[in-house]
Amino acid sequence: MKSDVNIPSIYPYTEWSIREDEFLIQNNMRNEAVFAVGNGYIGMRGNFEEEYRGPEGTSISGTYLNGFYDSEPIHYPEDAYGYARNTQTMLNVTDTKIIDVLLDGERFNLFTGKILNYRRELHIKRGHLTREVEWESPTGKRISIKVRRIVCLQRKHVAAIHYEVTPVNFDGHVTFESMINGEVTNLGGKDDPRLGAAFAEQALRTEELDAQGTRAWIRHKTKNTGFTLVAAIDHDVLSWEPYNLSVTTEAQKVKMSFQVPAKQGHTVALTKFITYHTSRDIPVKEIMRRANDDMDEAKRTGFPNLETEQQEFLDRFWHRADVQIEGDPALQQGIRFNAFQLLQSAGRDAKTNIGAKGLTGEGYEGHYFWDTEIYVLPFFTYTNPEIGRGLLEYRYSILDKARDRAREMSQNGALYAWRTINGEETSAYYPAGTAQVHINADIIYAVQRYVNATGDEQFLLEKGAEMAFETARFWVDFGYFNPRRNGLFCIDAVTGPDEYTAIVSNNAYTNLMAQENLAFAYNTAIRMQEHFPEQFRLLSQRIDLGVDEIEQWKLAADRMYVPYDEELGITEQHEGFLDKEKWDFANTPKENYPLLLHYHPLVIYRHQVLKQADVVLALFLQSDHFTLAEKIRNYRYYEAITTHDSSLSPCIHSIVAAEIGLVEQAYDYFHQTARMDLDDINQNVKDGLHTAAMAGAWLSIVHGFGGMRDFGGELHFDPVLPEQWTGCGFRISYKGRLIDIHISRDTAAYTLLEGSAMDIVHRASKVSLLPGRTHQVSLLKRLEAAIFDLDGVITDTAELHYLAWKKLADELGIPFDRQVNERLKGVGRMGSLELILQNGGVTVPDEQKKEWAARKNEYYKSMIQTITPDDLLPGILPLLEELKAEGIKMAIASASENAPVVLDKLGVRDYFIAVIDPKALPKGKPEPDIFLAAADQLGIEPGNCVGIEDSSAGITAIKTAQMKAVGIGSGNGLAEADIVLDGTEKLNLAMLRKLFE
Repeated sequence: MKSDVNIPSIYPYTEWSIREDEFLIQNNMRNEAVFAVGNGYIGMRGNFEEEYRGPEGTSISGTYLNGFYDSEPIHYPEDAYGYARNTQTMLNVTDTKIIDVLLDGERFNLFTGKILNYRRELHIKRGHLTREVEWESPTGKRISIKVRRIVCLQRKHVAAIHYEVTPVNFDGHVTFESMINGEVTNLGGKDDPRLGAAFAEQALRTEELDAQGTRAWIRHKTKNTGFTLVAAIDHDVLSWEPYNLSVTTEAQKVKMSFQVPAKQGHTVALTKFITYHTSRDIPVKEIMRRANDDMDEAKRTGFPNLETEQQEFLDRFWHRADVQIEGDPALQQGIRFNAFQLLQSAGRDAKTNIGAKGLTGEGYEGHYFWDTEIYVLPFFTYTNPEIGRGLLEYRYSILDKARDRAREMSQNGALYAWRTINGEETSAYYPAGTAQVHINADIIYAVQRYVNATGDEQFLLEKGAEMAFETARFWVDFGYFNPRRNGLFCIDAVTGPDEYTAIVSNNAYTNLMAQENLAFAYNTAIRMQEHFPEQFRLLSQRIDLGVDEIEQWKLAADRMYVPYDEELGITEQHEGFLDKEKWDFANTPKENYPLLLHYHPLVIYRHQVLKQADVVLALFLQSDHFTLAEKIRNYRYYEAITTHDSSLSPCIHSIVAAEIGLVEQAYDYFHQTARMDLDDINQNVKDGLHTAAMAGAWLSIVHGFGGMRDFGGELHFDPVLPEQWTGCGFRISYKGRLIDIHISRDTAAYTLLEGSAMDIVHRASKVSLLPGRTHQVSLLKRLEAAIFDLDGVITDTAELHYLAWKKLADELGIPFDRQVNERLKGVGRMGSLELILQNGGVTVPDEQKKEWAARKNEYYKSMIQTITPDDLLPGILPLLEELKAEGIKMAIASASENAPVVLDKLGVRDYFIAVIDPKALPKGKPEPDIFLAAADQLGIEPGNCVGIEDSSAGITAIKTAQMKAVGIGSGNGLAEADIVLDGTEKLNLAMLRKLFE
């Protein structure tokens, strides 16, 4: 389905910030998510400091701690063994942000008085949220307010707010009422499974609260998990004269009122320091001491120095993670906002991960999914690998829980939970939860990519190998060698990434990823045995690993079954998928998307309709498993039936579209991904940002338009630039090096900024990078190869084919004339016979067809014996000589299996480096396989090839292969060609080169 980029902007386009210039109540909840600040542990929604006094249902006040949760039993009216037993919900914790302001007792309130000036801005280069308001009270008092908020990226437990007030037209008193409020709850999503789940009663129980001097704290305990939380606040006051402090305590609140003398034009300010500590990180007995120590250190440092620390941290981050998009301010803003929010949401303590909504909202209850490994981790692996390692270490920390889950599911090894915080499964809907066992392979895929990109063998030996071995054990036990599939390894009762299809056999994505999981585990075991025997011995002993198990991993990987449809030439999403009825997209109202909110699952499951990329995701992650022709066919088929109801989908389609040459479509999908939250495309940003989609925007740039692939220990790049941009750039961390990549309209420039010399692959060519040096490579297309059809281009054997078919048809009594023959152009032998039989209304078994096709071929072979060099078409021999002299490689892409014989008879066989065997290809023209195979054998990029054809099917094949096309002949069937000539005598090298100008 087509993406929609024609969505109006919400925020002004600025390169390094997100700005709101007018307060509109209808946008408030969305803006609270967009203006969130965090550090991977603490996340604060962009709520105003003042207690919210707007209409009910227009604000979601939230502060979250990564990995801090409570749970309740899941109640099933119809229960079964192995169902998830308890929820886990990231809690909305103690609200420490509150600062109310009173002017001689008159409360500042955006909903009363007059807003004379307003601006809120998230500064993504500096890492803080600011707000500037000029306000006039109902009695005419006017003030200027400036607020700065940070959550410290270098101090896990600390946040701070600096709140300035300047009286504009009065003298008097300004009172800052700073509060710590423990009376907080989570919201719930009644009819939307993507939202959070409210608790029946308050999950945080207040055990103690107190205040001493300018400091106050509350100690809570979670109702069911028994975790302890201490939230604390302390203050500094900027005042020209002494202030008065009064403290009020309630059951779950402490309010500290700082009354400050104020003069017209003089600024007074309150700095509020905030800390959060929990027993998930610190022993209960030490929490108060740690809270006080961190608070003391933050106050000694002071707000200006905390801001300096923040700037220094972000300078280092942006040095490695920034992406530049030249000529497109909307997407430049989007990609930087996304990277910043990823940093703010990712756990960095090896105990936490990154939730589907980060730390910006309660959607999906703060759970961790496969999103981390497939979408988010690559961003960190290739920019800030130390964060990537921490995210993987979290998965290792819950490996025992995964082992427990596998046993509960009657399997060996380990099965990671589909959605979790502490490692236990919390998905109550197993068809779209536990059945997505591909999460095992997703995690190991991320381990493999991390180790490849960093060379971090310590992680592999100490943690990654054990994870790989236990998940490999699971796959061998979960699947089986199916005698009905010639002993191939099959995996049943699974759900792939597409959640609009559930509980199927042999989901292609799952099987391909499991295959890589098994192969990686096997190769790691063999390598450890050879190079790290003692560590392998100890690990094998600890997990009771036998040699026979390791061999089973290899056997299962080697014999993995992946469903494939020969008629369509595509990988089948799962067994039976193509037998289902296609969804009626034409008659589905726009308001009925996402489908999951408007149709019963069984209605969706029985149709060919996708929520998100499934096979298309495999085309990217398992890129070397597919030919380019297969990628084109699979993408074309599945893209047309994908709703993109999941925010994970557009970025993957962007990547694959860029690879197969659909650059405009790739741009559209990238735009949808990069601006998903800033433009609120899915109309649900209020519930939290789309973390995986934000990472997907980076994937689209680097793997899509940058064309980066990391296979075989080498980095490969195949860049392409959308027409809308003048350039783009990004940096990649790889094995201790930092590489800068810049793509312009005409060139790609690679600069090795840090580390020792290395080789990369640009398209098909090796490029050596030296420290501090820039290597430029042209991106301009140029003629390097010419690929010819045979009949009607090199020679005209069409008459011989016609006579051979005519002879067979006459013998069989089937009508056949030149009009029917015209339809056979560019079509292979069996395809031509099918057309002849269809025209005659004849149906016969396949064996009979093969016998008749062979008979026709014998007739044709006897006729071609009469061919001589004189049968070359006009101008062909001089063209071949000219191409050869200029070093232009040549190949034949003919549907005729007799092409080698014909070329020999013509005396031109030696001009052609490759003559493609059509029998070796899955699909003939108009599919691009034969032309792509020719380019591959020549070692030339398809974009640097020209194809020369006389049939519409051939021209379509050439253009689908993203080559220049020359049509020979006349008629509308050749209109798709870049140029059409009425005869071969007009072919020459200069004309072919002109096509590339």
